[in-house]
Amino acid sequence: MDKLVQAFSLMFTPGSKLSQIILLTLQMSAFSTVISCAIGVPLGVCIGLYRFPGKRLVMRILNTLMGLPPVLAGLAVFFVLSRSGPLGSLRLLYTLPAMVCAQVVLITPIVCGLSATAIASVAPLVHETAHGMGLSRKREVLCLLFECRSQLFSILFVAFGRSIGEVGAVMLVGGNVQYKTRVMTTAIMLETNMGHFEYAAALGIALLVVSFVINSVALTLQEHTSPKDLAGARSHTKSGRLGGERR
Repeated sequence: MDKLVQAFSLMFTPGSKLSQIILLTLQMSAFSTVISCAIGVPLGVCIGLYRFPGKRLVMRILNTLMGLPPVLAGLAVFFVLSRSGPLGSLRLLYTLPAMVCAQVVLITPIVCGLSATAIASVAPLVHETAHGMGLSRKREVLCLLFECRSQLFSILFVAFGRSIGEVGAVMLVGGNVQYKTRVMTTAIMLETNMGHFEYAAALGIALLVVSFVINSVALTLQEHTSPKDLAGARSHTKSGRLGGERR
């Protein structure tokens, strides 16, 4: 118990091993989440909003990639960044950018698939409302994104949670190098194998605390951004039509 308390005190000590691991974990998760959402959300909006040949095939591929094994994603990035790979000259293997790349490969299909599903479920209602209000196509898309803001916030935090809890791909391309690529999940594995259970327990609890905070923020944002405006806009549009007909 004393060792566990000591480990928790090290977590909040600037420059300590545990605080450095937590900071690196948050940096990796933040970068990978932002990049994955910057790529996946626009692609998901286009897939969910527009009709094009092969859309069903694209959705099937996305659903398959959403269940991509983390080790396979890490292996693909490892081959690309290794010395014999096409990007081997950049020497990114066993660095933070390499871990971010592996996370992006793993998380982007999840973000894209969830975004496409969310957009497709709301798009018909938004199109009807926008058509009744005489909005342009650009404003219709903005209205669609506004009405899906709750789902998009949830997807953002799902991506962050997936990133912060990843171990397989990160271990493969990062190498679990101390003070360089060691994050919470890989450190938990290492400390447990070395018999340092107090540090492993402290890191595990810290990981749970961070996940709890992220989920709490996501739930709060979802409650405050629940799509209530669309129903009001639709009823207002209908009442305007009825008023015009009566006149």
